[in-house]
Amino acid sequence: MKIKILPEIISNKIAAGEVVERPASVVKELVENALDAGSTQIIIEVEKGGKSLIRVSDNGEGMSKDDALLSVERYATSKIFKDEDLFSISTFGFRGEALPSIASVSRFALVTKEKNALSGIEIKIEGGKIMSVNDKGSPDGTMITVKDLFVNTPARRKFMKSTDTEIGHIADTVASMALGRHDVHFRLLHNGKTVYNWLAVSDSAHRVEDVLGKETRNSLYPLKFQNDNISISGWISSPVVKRNTGRGIYIFVNGRFVRDRVIQHALLEGYSARLIKGQFPFSVIFINIPYNLVDVNVHPAKREVRFADQRNVHESVETAVKNALDLLDPFKKAAHPHPDFTDLSNPLAGKNVDSFSRLVIGEKISFYSRGEGHHTPISPPLEGENQTSLSPPLAGGAKGEGEKRSPDSQATLWAKKQFKDLRILGQLHGTYIASESDEGIILIDQHAAHERILYEQLKSRPGGADKIAVQKLLMPEIIETGYRESGILEKLLPDFQKAGIEVEPFGGNAFAVKSVPAFLADKEAKGIIIEIMEKIIETGFAPGLEKSSDEVLKLVACHGAIRANQQLSGREMRTLVDQLDDCEMPSHCPHGRPTWISFTIKELEKLFKRTA
Repeated sequence: MKIKILPEIISNKIAAGEVVERPASVVKELVENALDAGSTQIIIEVEKGGKSLIRVSDNGEGMSKDDALLSVERYATSKIFKDEDLFSISTFGFRGEALPSIASVSRFALVTKEKNALSGIEIKIEGGKIMSVNDKGSPDGTMITVKDLFVNTPARRKFMKSTDTEIGHIADTVASMALGRHDVHFRLLHNGKTVYNWLAVSDSAHRVEDVLGKETRNSLYPLKFQNDNISISGWISSPVVKRNTGRGIYIFVNGRFVRDRVIQHALLEGYSARLIKGQFPFSVIFINIPYNLVDVNVHPAKREVRFADQRNVHESVETAVKNALDLLDPFKKAAHPHPDFTDLSNPLAGKNVDSFSRLVIGEKISFYSRGEGHHTPISPPLEGENQTSLSPPLAGGAKGEGEKRSPDSQATLWAKKQFKDLRILGQLHGTYIASESDEGIILIDQHAAHERILYEQLKSRPGGADKIAVQKLLMPEIIETGYRESGILEKLLPDFQKAGIEVEPFGGNAFAVKSVPAFLADKEAKGIIIEIMEKIIETGFAPGLEKSSDEVLKLVACHGAIRANQQLSGREMRTLVDQLDDCEMPSHCPHGRPTWISFTIKELEKLFKRTA
């Protein structure tokens, strides 16, 4: 016979491969069990990123000896009993796979005691085999200890990442679950040190502030919506507060934290015409829907859900977001922050009333446009300077042809000459510098060119910030980060110092920005630093790698560069163009966009039909 029934230990290891991806998966499963047990206090202790120890203790209802023994058997559950229960699941766990799967790939111990019981029970398991069952004195509730995860599956163990990476995932997992249950006290410790200690609070707004940082309290607004089958609540940020990744989006369906593309798409649709493509809001969204209208049994780790009426959910979320944002629009109605926040200033207060209405989706160049509230002073034009701009008809024709070219293919045009030899004609649409050589016309993207110049200036200064003109801040900017972000930021401090940004630890997960490069004096350093951290988290971070340091310099240069739609004087255009001669790679910005395109006289004559 070729087909055989798998031994139970092999089946458990296969199940563990689906349920237990990394230490954070173990934490998630154990915390969900604790919540299902009615716990009001959950303590998570971790050592070496969860690779050597994970211990989750709760004050829930506990288990009897018989239930405890059954809990470590596969497919043993107290959550579902009949076929219909699978389609109306109201608990976090239900399959009965988590504990036996975890126990099959670790050294596992369970201590549990029911309320009013004389003593508890301790069960020890190694590699899926029960080693001992003993009575044990213990407080009410359950404590599960997982040591040496993947001890008997070395192939899986070698795929675990560094301690910093694994504890970062655990911290993110605990944070997301704590957002969904503000009525529960969560405490996370790593190597004996407290990472999080969030006491139970009466209002979700205070838990949101605890998890996302105190600075969010001024920028989050309530979300409310209800129809016959769905109710939506939570918090969303004003469009002027945004991130460059979706890490600030938290979605809960019937209390379960999920990653759902339908809901995220609906959220972004609600922000339509208010956020530039590629930017994301802060949001904590709670969706409550009848249990029989949502299927949570579509992913082994229960990270995804499926809705019976997907369109209704999408439309409801989009409508809820649009309604909330309409209240923020100063042309429609004054904003109404959460009642607990009424003593705080409105996030739009003091800003230009037009700033909200101008936050619209634009062409690609709008990504590089000047952000609201940042106005770099520009020197006034000198008398007699050439400020002529090209006429729109010529600009339109040139652009259409120019998009098909790359600077690398134009080596025949003034290749042996320098940028200082170009004759400046003027500015085109406040974005491009029009110039000419003896052979034709060259259009220079002022943002891309300045970005390349700043990047190489920063990179060529090994002496660090002491060789860069810096601006001391009168009042340091305080940044509150998550545990994972703070670890990354701490390792990047020397790189920020090299870029002219002085950042120091400020206690806990907070940091103080004390100075910035002079060319960033009118920018908010906090936003730059957060963007750098998010990009590094998304692309992967390894301390000491030149790539991470280079990413810091690129983003600092990008934020410091002059923007599109920024008028330049003749002297400023001349200086900018001349500085390209000092660059090693003047034809591209640090992100790879071309800094210039050209048209030869022959190409222009052909466009005007002047050649045969």
